[in-house]
Amino acid sequence: MLKTALKPKWILALLGALLLASGFVLLSQWQFSRSQDAPPPPVSTTESSVPLTDHFEPETVMFESVADQVVTAKGRFLKDKEVLVRGRVQDGTQGFWVVSAFAVDGVPDKNTIPVVRGWQPESTTPPAAPAGELEVTGRLLPTEAPIDQKPDGDPALRSLSVAELINIWDVPSYSGFIVASQVTGPDGADAGATSVGLDEVTVGPQPQEQPLNWLNIFYGIEWVVFAGFAVFLWWRLVVDDYRRQQEDIEDALAEAQAATNPPTHEDQQ
Repeated sequence: MLKTALKPKWILALLGALLLASGFVLLSQWQFSRSQDAPPPPVSTTESSVPLTDHFEPETVMFESVADQVVTAKGRFLKDKEVLVRGRVQDGTQGFWVVSAFAVDGVPDKNTIPVVRGWQPESTTPPAAPAGELEVTGRLLPTEAPIDQKPDGDPALRSLSVAELINIWDVPSYSGFIVASQVTGPDGADAGATSVGLDEVTVGPQPQEQPLNWLNIFYGIEWVVFAGFAVFLWWRLVVDDYRRQQEDIEDALAEAQAATNPPTHEDQQ
């Protein structure tokens, strides 16, 4: 069998199989490298507040490295631009987020950012947003995906989707929102959730473990199997060629034996 494997055509075929397998292994390594998402920013970074205008630009995609940061923003709440978002749990109770449009000072095109001002248990009209120049401090989070909307007559939204709020409020916006932990006036007066009768919403930092993408791991294993199959296919072809040679040799020996020992008259009888 070794002589069969050392034929020039099978040596070339082996080189081709190894080259193909190497490509599959490289693809496997690439998939494994993508299976671990980048870890979230460390708590030591995200919990130190930074100005929103320095940290994130409006009308740009929010990546994981930007989200979860505690930010501060100066500006004012826009009148009559407020929604409720249902399905929000506070201390084990289902309720509603109160979300208002906040016009941020110092950004182009009068961009706004949705601010979660607080939580309430019922879908009743929430307290009005405080007026005047304010400073909001809270955690910056990415927009949620839109969900098919509420039944007729239900005033609350089912997700905090910035794209949906842009259509409702008809104002440009950041592609994220702030969960306010503190709202203060120019004189330092508290204008946060508790000052208007809402419950404060608290969102902690993301878990620090590095998440795994199991789909990429599956693809990586799949490419390793393909690499092994390329070598296995070459081996099977060599084995089949060797068996054909053995069969040809056996047939030739049988024919030679028949030629040297022709059947006698007695055998024919």
